[in-house]
Amino acid sequence: MTAQVTLKSGEKVKVNDHVYCSPPWSVRDGTPYSIARIMEFLPPEGAGKGKGKGKEIYTRVRLAWYYRPSDVSDRPVADSRLLLAAIYSEICDINQLRSRCHVLHRDKITDLAGWKKRPDRFYFNRLFDPYIKKEFDVIQATDVRNLPDHIRQVLTSRYEYVVAEKDVVPDLTDTLRLCATCSEWCANPDTVGCDRCKNFFHMSCVQPPLLAKPSRGYGWTCAPCSKRHEEEVDKHDVRHPTPVTKPKSNAPAPRGRGRPRKDRSLAEKEENVEIKYFKMWPFRYFGQYTVAEDTLDPDDLIFPRSATRVGPKYQATVPTTLDVPSPSDPEQRGGDYTVEVLSAINTLTDEEIAEMEAWKVVLSRKPEKLHSVDWLTEALRRFTQAHVSNRGWSTVDMSVIPTRPEKWKKGETRHTDREWTADEVTAFEDGIFLYGAELRAVHDEIGTRSMAEVVRFYGHWKNSRLEEENVRIRAARLKAKDEGRDELPSVTAAVTDQFSDDEGSIMPRLSRHNNSCGACRTRESENWWRAPKGLATDILCDTCGTNWRKYADLNFRTVREDVLPPSKKGSDKREGTPLNGPSTKRVKTSTSASVNATPPPNAPMAPQLRCLACQKNGPVGKVLKCNQCQFRVHAASCGVHVEKSAVDSWMCDICQNEETLESSMHTDCLLCPRRKSKKKVQFPNADSFLRASKPTEGQGWAHVLCAVFTPEISFSDVSQLRLVEGISTIPKQRWASKCALCGETSGAVIRCSDCVREYHSSCAWRKGHHFGFEIQPVRHPRRDGIITTFKGETGNMVPVVCCQEHENSRRELYDVCETDETGETALQVYCRIYKQAPVTQAHALLRKARRLDQTLNIRTDGASSADVSAEPALQCDMCSTQYSPAFYPSGHYSGRWRCHKCHFEHRNGVGGGQSPNDSLSPLDDTMDG
Repeated sequence: MTAQVTLKSGEKVKVNDHVYCSPPWSVRDGTPYSIARIMEFLPPEGAGKGKGKGKEIYTRVRLAWYYRPSDVSDRPVADSRLLLAAIYSEICDINQLRSRCHVLHRDKITDLAGWKKRPDRFYFNRLFDPYIKKEFDVIQATDVRNLPDHIRQVLTSRYEYVVAEKDVVPDLTDTLRLCATCSEWCANPDTVGCDRCKNFFHMSCVQPPLLAKPSRGYGWTCAPCSKRHEEEVDKHDVRHPTPVTKPKSNAPAPRGRGRPRKDRSLAEKEENVEIKYFKMWPFRYFGQYTVAEDTLDPDDLIFPRSATRVGPKYQATVPTTLDVPSPSDPEQRGGDYTVEVLSAINTLTDEEIAEMEAWKVVLSRKPEKLHSVDWLTEALRRFTQAHVSNRGWSTVDMSVIPTRPEKWKKGETRHTDREWTADEVTAFEDGIFLYGAELRAVHDEIGTRSMAEVVRFYGHWKNSRLEEENVRIRAARLKAKDEGRDELPSVTAAVTDQFSDDEGSIMPRLSRHNNSCGACRTRESENWWRAPKGLATDILCDTCGTNWRKYADLNFRTVREDVLPPSKKGSDKREGTPLNGPSTKRVKTSTSASVNATPPPNAPMAPQLRCLACQKNGPVGKVLKCNQCQFRVHAASCGVHVEKSAVDSWMCDICQNEETLESSMHTDCLLCPRRKSKKKVQFPNADSFLRASKPTEGQGWAHVLCAVFTPEISFSDVSQLRLVEGISTIPKQRWASKCALCGETSGAVIRCSDCVREYHSSCAWRKGHHFGFEIQPVRHPRRDGIITTFKGETGNMVPVVCCQEHENSRRELYDVCETDETGETALQVYCRIYKQAPVTQAHALLRKARRLDQTLNIRTDGASSADVSAEPALQCDMCSTQYSPAFYPSGHYSGRWRCHKCHFEHRNGVGGGQSPNDSLSPLDDTMDG
């Protein structure tokens, strides 16, 4: 008889039923329910099975999780009933089960529209693997036909579904493929198909044998077809067939369309359909990296797999050196010279051990070191070395040398990790708060510690939290004992009440500020539920509360910000709330069973903001929000350094200029076209990354995007991306070229990296073109310029802008906000190396003059203005001034000089030459004036 458990809602559930699962409100922090399948009921941990059928006591349950698409990806999904299956299970407390629901594969549902209209109904057609972070297609096992009969029978008798890559599904569902030569089954990895006769062959059965399949995009033909094609070509009778397009049909779609059916018996039959399970799982992986014969083994792993990192692509092939003779007497493994003795305490007598323990206590005055595993291991190793070399215990010292030598290692290693700084601890705790126990992501968040150090510190940090919790429990018990009670009823009540279904998420009464639903704005409801963070109010009506808890879906009614209460303006938003992005992503937790075990998707999340440059969420502090215009951007991608105390009061450069008036109040970008409009738009839109602007050396403004991706532009201070220099050095042709997107001929254009189209940087950004940085390999380091390393890739970093049409480009681009191990963004690295103006060589005015000289091309006999201006006693022979950006030799008298102003006035008056402004770009009068 199948075991059944009655939930607090009154429903009875059994093994393989689908249920809602969630910890109490205080733990899940507003996240919706998780959906899982019951695999088995378990007794309390450490307890044996009860005697007699039906008398077992179950307190735990093993659940197979389902994911929502928003749990694993940032892409929006409109269908709230769509799920992702997973081969991932956990043991949870049985009190976390809420109520029953129904989950079916898409192919088993006849009327999808009617299925989704019924409550507590979900469906899936894909599987997500949380370990390799990849999605797979799920098909019914009966649809697999391209297998030998004995393998297909075993597969269909054990499993209901098959998991495979999207490219492999057509091969599995095709008819049985037999080799045209040997008539044996053709497995996909060792099979090649002829493009003309459509027959299949083993690569070893063709003559000559094929060593590899044709590359992607190329076809292969067998020998008879190739010979027949050559004969047709020689006879000139080749006629290319006209492609036949399938005529469009007006017939309705086969499923998912039209009105839902009213057949209740069919719906109930689909709900109670029998699903085959083998070792508690209904599916197994049968994809690109599966050997078909392994399916016959009942102990074969069913999990999805990825490519093995074995072969010349991942491993170096070291050639054998014939000139170097091999050692005649190599050291034998396991001898005294190859074995490193870590401890020989077992060879000591009791008196020696007691004496060693007495000396060990004296080695350190810090009591925490006497209980540190790393410190004790190193102390025992040094005591062992002293005993082996017949030295006394007094020669052992642990306070001088923090490192120790190891065999087979060139350098010495630390026996304990160096102390963690306050910033590193803060970054670690932020990472734990954001990613849970995913230590790989926490390691990337810190950036200054190795993975091994992060794992060790996580263990110490977790133990310290448990210690604090135990101290609080002991203090509460002592307080209760002092009051005359033998036990602590408050703790027991807390443990009991926290699993009382949803009492913690029901609002007892309305308040003055919480008087309407935060989603639909209704004021009438039978029950009121607590709302997640980020809504207009803290409550939800009965309908919205049910939709959010079960389906993670809310129907919003927009609310103007000026009508929100003061406490709600600028409220903290976090990942997982419906106003700010997808729901909380599920993190892996340990499979150990405990009363406080929680399902993966319920880790608390830090407040999140979405960057307008990369459209990704980030914690407050890394993503800044302007206090005045609400502009949001990663601080590292905008040249901003803000103290933690000033994060909430930070303002962007344009808003800050309204108060300081250091630059022009006309904030149009000098590199963009100046369009004439009746409506004068003075400030850029705060909902776009183009709001990020920086002042120029002429008190104008330029977009950060335009300045970074224009090669002639540099910055006086790249750490803050201020001030923008070099606009006058942009060639005149770039100012006169027509933009391929807006059609304007004003403004400086850039060229697409994959074609000849030219457009403004701002126009390309608005059209959704791809912006990024590419690391190009360097053959000659001395000749090819500055080399940098980003995320393990070394070469020249080049800014790249590609049209939308080049989505299939093979370029590997790093996003503007993508960070490396040190937390520095790609934009920061590029600007720091390639965009810094030579401030140490000349002051700003002299750099400006030199750029004007380069623009005007006024060099005589190879003499530079820098060489001339370096003379200390130069004086203009016409106006007698000694101050000028540059001095020029007189054309009539040797040894005399003229200032910049007199030189051009005399040149224009005498020689009829051109004015300096004639060769400047259209924006130089604004920039350099």
